[in-house]
Amino acid sequence: MGRFRPNLRWGQWARALLIFLAMCLPACGEDPQHLYDTAQFEERQRNLPHARELYERIVREHPDSPYAQHARERLAALSEAGE
Repeated sequence: MGRFRPNLRWGQWARALLIFLAMCLPACGEDPQHLYDTAQFEERQRNLPHARELYERIVREHPDSPYAQHARERLAALSEAGE
């Protein structure tokens, strides 16, 4: 059984990854559902400052979305817990 040998060298892989991220990241996170899902993930990972930042962003940028109310509730819960 042979080893997997990609056609791209490490530098080419890194460059391709950077291009992908540069194209994807600005579009990622604009959707309140995506922001909320990411905040939930960050909370589970105990990255509470980033979770709080994402919840605040939802409230600020998408105040009329259903996720804004959920984000407010999570912010209140984090504040009550002293997180």
